[in-house]
Amino acid sequence: MSVIRLENVTKKYEEYLIFRNIYFRISQGERVALIGRNGAGKSTVFKLILGKEEPTDGKVEVDPQIKIGYFSQFSELQGSLSVQQELENCFEQVALIERELQEIGEKLGVVADDGEMDRLLARQAELFEGMEHLDGWNVSVEINTVLTKLGFNEVSRNQPVDELSGGWRNRAALAKMLIEQPDVVLLDEPTNYLDIEGIAWLEQWLYRFKGAMILVSHDRQFIDKVVTKTIEIENYHFQEYDGNYTDYIRKKKMRKKELDRQFEWEEELLLMEAEAIDSRASKKSPKDRLSRQLADNKKRIEPHPVNVLITDIYERLRFPDRLCEVKNIGQVYEDRTIFQDVSFDIQKEDRYVIAGPNGSGKSTLIKVLTGQEKPASGEVTWEKGVQYAYFNRMWEELDPKDTVSHAVNTYGLGLDAPRKKVNKFLSMLQFSEADLSKVIGNLSGGQKARVALAKCLLSGAAIIILDEPTNHLDLTSIQVMEQALIHFPGAVVTVSHDRFFINKIGTKMLTFDPVSGVTVQSL
Repeated sequence: MSVIRLENVTKKYEEYLIFRNIYFRISQGERVALIGRNGAGKSTVFKLILGKEEPTDGKVEVDPQIKIGYFSQFSELQGSLSVQQELENCFEQVALIERELQEIGEKLGVVADDGEMDRLLARQAELFEGMEHLDGWNVSVEINTVLTKLGFNEVSRNQPVDELSGGWRNRAALAKMLIEQPDVVLLDEPTNYLDIEGIAWLEQWLYRFKGAMILVSHDRQFIDKVVTKTIEIENYHFQEYDGNYTDYIRKKKMRKKELDRQFEWEEELLLMEAEAIDSRASKKSPKDRLSRQLADNKKRIEPHPVNVLITDIYERLRFPDRLCEVKNIGQVYEDRTIFQDVSFDIQKEDRYVIAGPNGSGKSTLIKVLTGQEKPASGEVTWEKGVQYAYFNRMWEELDPKDTVSHAVNTYGLGLDAPRKKVNKFLSMLQFSEADLSKVIGNLSGGQKARVALAKCLLSGAAIIILDEPTNHLDLTSIQVMEQALIHFPGAVVTVSHDRFFINKIGTKMLTFDPVSGVTVQSL
């Protein structure tokens, strides 16, 4: 039986259509991935289910008996309680039973009356039964497991929530949602602030979860591991594919071939119709003209446009073989050693992936590489004339008064490349023709990230440096970025927990381990 139903739902914002005539149902045990370009309506679906917005037409029905847990990448707990206390408060009934059991235990130690003794023992037995029913004996173990797997140590779990950074508060919100044991979970980018170990644990949690799940995520390997159905919001409708992300790719490819076949027949019929009309003014037979036009159409078929465009833009880039040397660097904060004796060379066409647990020093290394911080020991030596493009800095320095097109076309390779090519590259990053003239200050966070990414990829610098780039992008933009990085003739250094992304572009892994230190290995 379905627990959430969307019946003939249409959603508009004024005259802007999000989707129309949507039918969707989810039952207990189903795990659905919701994918689509930015602005397709993924977050709107969550708002409709949660009752935060009403459909323009149709109806949304949610079983009143179910408990929904919602996590957003923008969820942040607030308050003076610690994370530990926030989670303990989720088990108020268990806490009441524990307090009463403690009181009974104290009274049993001093009671002399047999009748009172019997009453206390009977009540104690009832409370024991209640704890068994609530699985209360395991609460402290569950809380400790969740907090440990999400990266909280003894200090951070006992800090007031308001003293934590946004990322840690985000993780605390995820911990609280999981510990509350809902019947349905709505997850919007749950892996953004997790390291690889945390993601693997969350996968296992969801695999064991018996309820229903709707997931929005850019993490393709995570989707692969945890879903049973994939729904793409495409052309204002839901297109359903049974299976995980891999199944979706295969089935969409087959569906596209079938649609292309249908379109080919339609195109042929249209050409024949046009020939029939034109034949009145020409002595050439419709058959001859149709053959010529079909041959012309086939000539116009090009190789994969993403790769053709990228290789064309990067064609004139030339870099030396050796770009940068990192020699015995270390960093210390307030007498705490973050890392030490880290050495590696960055060569042309290297694709370094920096990985490790949260807080191990990955982002600190990026700051040292980019000159934001000086190392406590060792040195970073850049080859003469070698420049780098740092995605996060590029994003921070976007001019809010500039337009999308001007910002990209007047920087780096955009200065020399034909504007048509640069705009076509921007269209691959899902900027429409109308978007190109938009002022950057009016863009969404995801759109700004794509402008910064375009500037980074088209900077002409020898090294592209990225810190968790897939956190800010949708799947289509990630795929375009991957193709650009694969064909880029310089080097790439990236911090990432996205395993699909790592496997696709990485050639070397620089791993931070709290025990063994920093190691470098080829992939």
